[in-house]
Amino acid sequence: MSADEATTPSPLKPARPSMTAAMRSSSFLNDHQQYRPPSKPDNHYGIDTVVEDLQATSITSPKQISPFNGIPSPENPPTIVESGLSHEFTHPNCIQPPGLTTDRLIATLFYKSTSPRVSNAVGPSSSPAHTASSPVRASSPTGADAEIPSNLSPSSSFDTFPLEPPTNDTEPLDHIYGSYVSPMCITSFLHLMSTFPLPRGSTNLTSAHRCLKLDAAPDHHPQVVELTLAPAPSQDYLSLADLRKHELIYRFEREWNIDVVLRSDTLWRRYPRLVVFDMDSTLITQEVIDLLAATIKDPPDLAAKVADITHRAMSGELEFDGAFRARVKLLTGLSADIFNQLRPVLDVTNGVRPLLRALKKIGVKTAVLSGGFLPLTSWLAGELGIDYAHANEVVIDEATGRLTGEVKGRIVGKERKQELLLEIAKKEGIDLEQVVAVGDGANDLLMMESAGLGVAWNAKPMVQMEASARINGESLLDLLYLFGFTDEEVAILSKEA
Repeated sequence: MSADEATTPSPLKPARPSMTAAMRSSSFLNDHQQYRPPSKPDNHYGIDTVVEDLQATSITSPKQISPFNGIPSPENPPTIVESGLSHEFTHPNCIQPPGLTTDRLIATLFYKSTSPRVSNAVGPSSSPAHTASSPVRASSPTGADAEIPSNLSPSSSFDTFPLEPPTNDTEPLDHIYGSYVSPMCITSFLHLMSTFPLPRGSTNLTSAHRCLKLDAAPDHHPQVVELTLAPAPSQDYLSLADLRKHELIYRFEREWNIDVVLRSDTLWRRYPRLVVFDMDSTLITQEVIDLLAATIKDPPDLAAKVADITHRAMSGELEFDGAFRARVKLLTGLSADIFNQLRPVLDVTNGVRPLLRALKKIGVKTAVLSGGFLPLTSWLAGELGIDYAHANEVVIDEATGRLTGEVKGRIVGKERKQELLLEIAKKEGIDLEQVVAVGDGANDLLMMESAGLGVAWNAKPMVQMEASARINGESLLDLLYLFGFTDEEVAILSKEA
């Protein structure tokens, strides 16, 4: 370092800023903060400026301020612009005032995508003989096509429910407004329900709806929709049983390709405790006795004879017990080992396994009451995890190991199925309102009648007319939508552990 550099004084450092009495906090911050916003309104003041400015200000005539009353009330109603909507905080679909009972009707609409109606067709497309001029038998093919013919009355008894049979169908409306539960479909249904008289004292019908299931298409159209109607139509004018069979309801189903399930909105509707199934054409897609007959080749027409008797018995044209004995007689000499051979042949209906998983998770007991044969019914119940299994026992010759053509004990027909349902419900301490019975044949009608809900599953026409509910679809898992579960909840319940 040179002498000149040593004698040169160093530059003075800037003094550290400090607050003085003459400064205001706002001016100090404005002058010395390291970062300043790129733009700042000129009229911006800090809170200290406001306080200082108010010191010399006096309020001479304060403005009267109304106190805040919280939620609007009848004394302080909100300002409402008329929009056609209900602005009430409580309404009949929400909760009734204390001391009054709820009288709501639940309508579940299923779109029948599996059996679409043909344009301008009368009856099932597979039955061209069903025309307006020809008589119609109460029978049709089994499966999803076994719908009620269009020119058949909604009830089989004209004495108790004398309605004029519907006229020939026009163009199906789902072809026009969408192959799903469309908004126009819901509007049409609400208009239909508004034509029925309301209970005395009720002035208007309110409704709410929610989608329970969407299809897998990119647009995700509604396939199952649940509507809540309040109040329900007057029971003095039309009971719920008759409302289900009303010609207008039946015609609506035909027009829109919809299955409508009507139920009173009771507590037990959402909490079933026992579900009873038929076996043949319900839990499985076949009729076991027809499978047995198909194994007999001599005489060659035996299988056709047995199948015809089966179909007529299931359609209610033949008394079940006598028809069953006649069919078993035709199986005389058949090896008893055939029951074991048929086990891998049984085709379990789509949706049965996930349905039973879901029912088990929510603590529902299950039973199968079959008009078939106990060896196969018991085996299937064990495979599916069903709690109770009852069916017919046939006599087997111990010496030859072959069927004798006789039946042991009482036949599990319609009366016996009803008795067994009542016995199981009593044993488990379950109210009948919490029992659901599912079947497809005429021999299931009595047990459906005894249960809180009887469901005709892809059933024969006469059974669909008389049952309290009908579902015509691809998966028996659809049964869960009747309890109010959404598609998301169904997926959670039916998921494998």
